[in-house]
Amino acid sequence: MNPLLELKNLGVSYRTGGGEVTAVRGVGLRLDPGGTLGVAGESGSGKSTVAMSVLRLLPRSAKVTGEILLDGEDVTAMRWGRLRAVRWAEASVVFQGAMHALNPVRRIGEQIAEPIRLHPPEGKAPTDAEVDARVAELLRQVDLPPSRAGAYPHELSGGQKQRVMIAMALACSPRLIIADEPTTALDVIVQAQVLALLGKLVHEQDIGLIMISHDLSVLAATCERIAVMYDGEIVEEGPSAELMNAPRHEHSRALAAAFPTVGDPVSRFAPATSTPLPPEPENRGVPGGTPLLAAKDLRVGFRDRTGKRIQAVAGVDLAVHRDEIVALVGQSGSGKTTLARTLLGLQKPDSGEVTYDGDPVPSGGAGLRAYRRQVQLVLQDPASALNPAHTVYEAVAEGPRIHGLADERATVLKALEAAELRPPEKFLGRLPHELSGGQRQRVVIAGALALEPSVLVADEPVASLDASVRGEILALLLRLRRQLGLAALVITHDLGLAWNIADRVAVMYRGELVETGTVEQVLLDPHHDYTKSLLAALPGGTAARTAADR
Repeated sequence: MNPLLELKNLGVSYRTGGGEVTAVRGVGLRLDPGGTLGVAGESGSGKSTVAMSVLRLLPRSAKVTGEILLDGEDVTAMRWGRLRAVRWAEASVVFQGAMHALNPVRRIGEQIAEPIRLHPPEGKAPTDAEVDARVAELLRQVDLPPSRAGAYPHELSGGQKQRVMIAMALACSPRLIIADEPTTALDVIVQAQVLALLGKLVHEQDIGLIMISHDLSVLAATCERIAVMYDGEIVEEGPSAELMNAPRHEHSRALAAAFPTVGDPVSRFAPATSTPLPPEPENRGVPGGTPLLAAKDLRVGFRDRTGKRIQAVAGVDLAVHRDEIVALVGQSGSGKTTLARTLLGLQKPDSGEVTYDGDPVPSGGAGLRAYRRQVQLVLQDPASALNPAHTVYEAVAEGPRIHGLADERATVLKALEAAELRPPEKFLGRLPHELSGGQRQRVVIAGALALEPSVLVADEPVASLDASVRGEILALLLRLRRQLGLAALVITHDLGLAWNIADRVAVMYRGELVETGTVEQVLLDPHHDYTKSLLAALPGGTAARTAADR
């Protein structure tokens, strides 16, 4: 069988102001028709560069060497007209981040129709009726009702937007689809739906699929083979199950360890990190007494475009005690973030109350300001949380200035040290773009620590980070709890994160807490059907399920 795609000794370098930088070297890969190949690696490993080189989507500063054979034809030697015909019609890309890849001011149907009009079958321009029929067919293929063609991107959930991106990729019936991190930032149930959809399309339409991710369990759930990239090279390749269960290369093992299996005792309170954690304090017991932060029968509602009132938080009771990490889990739209905003005093509840150390949180004035110093927010995306024009010093000093703390410089240095940015003096003058993703997240955490709070509310603190950096940030949160007694409410859709660092888990579904208990109670012996569905959707499974399958 002739390969659908073959890369021979592929090399890619970029021209920069400091000279030529090699991003990819000596890459050789093969994909047969109807085959599935996963490419794993962290940011900077070269995996997206390899994928984008297949259709020559790299910037002008890129220099490509070697051969890229698509159905036996070298893409690097194609003239522009031929390359334009190949894109969409023979191979297409599902780009990372559907939120940003879709045009916010154009309807979904128009965006799916665009490649159909640009690449008409047999060179004949289709009629509007034919285009509309094809758009409806594509929406049905990705399990969306054709009526959604009239919707704008902001009217769709994250999973629905990702399905639209897949529909666009299928628009011209290509033989090869390249999916770049297609499930990043999606909750576990939507992720499982998108992976199942890709698998179904490959099987039914005999499409070749290349999927890029830093999560080996996601790739193993969809792809027959996985190639692991590190520092621009392929360091290991093999059948998915074999590579997941017995990775040979050190970097493959690190990727596999970064996303722990729920129920695996080895990874309990042990995120994958090279820095050892301090031991648990000997006198630490089961949290009790008056909660540090609590919600009592909290209700928050909003009106939709029709004027109908929707309950985002429906009678929630939640407590976070001193020296405790609570994971608030649930899929997108469950009300997690609305609950967090209400706990922080950023959203007024319709009824119920929020208490801090047993006292109601003030609704405004100096009392609310003093409360916000004690309960600090760590945002999900450090890239957008930090002002690109402000130095690290300015970012961390903002809170102490607002609250009028003395000795600003000493406060900033202490916070950077606590966030493990060492030596802190080295980072003071840096701008966000001069930092790695993990360093930026540490700066955001340092900004919260500068006010010496009692509770951190962390909204998806590792969702946008690489596998190894994920472990470092989770280990930092554990160290802060063990060394400073800092409590935390961690909002996440990642059950592995909850297993890694949380003491208790609260499961939220349609505005209600449907299950609350210790991590072992909720994740190893779930009672609610929704919790069971979350665990069933994990791409890597749970330790109990893995043992049962053997």
